[in-house]
Amino acid sequence: MRATYEHRFARGFPESLEDGILYVSVDFAQAAHRCLCGCGEEVYTRLTPRDWQMVFDGESVSLTPSIGNWSFACQSHYWLDHGRVRWAPHMTAEEIEAARGHDRRVQAHHYQQQAATPPAPAQTAEARKGPIGRFFNFLLGR
Repeated sequence: MRATYEHRFARGFPESLEDGILYVSVDFAQAAHRCLCGCGEEVYTRLTPRDWQMVFDGESVSLTPSIGNWSFACQSHYWLDHGRVRWAPHMTAEEIEAARGHDRRVQAHHYQQQAATPPAPAQTAEARKGPIGRFFNFLLGR
């Protein structure tokens, strides 16, 4: 079990991920690393408002929320926090299911909020011209 990790910003991910490296692709809004317990499984995290968020402080990268690898045999659970791995205690099957249920509710709430937000009104060609363009059209009698 690792205590630290490094980060690398990359356009894409290498064919083989190196142990202890968190690869971050801003282009693809995704991060990837090998499970930090040492089992070798590859972990991919989507960087979106409803999944994981990345913080880069100029020196290190952190991800929130935690990484719960409950579908892996290791069932590891940890936080990636400014280059340090903070390990969570082992969770029971009931606790894992409760956490998954929470994740599903958060995701459903996010999508409900998006659906309830009316789309921005389409701008007319006249409005896109801006005030100066409209003024010139007025002067030219258009």
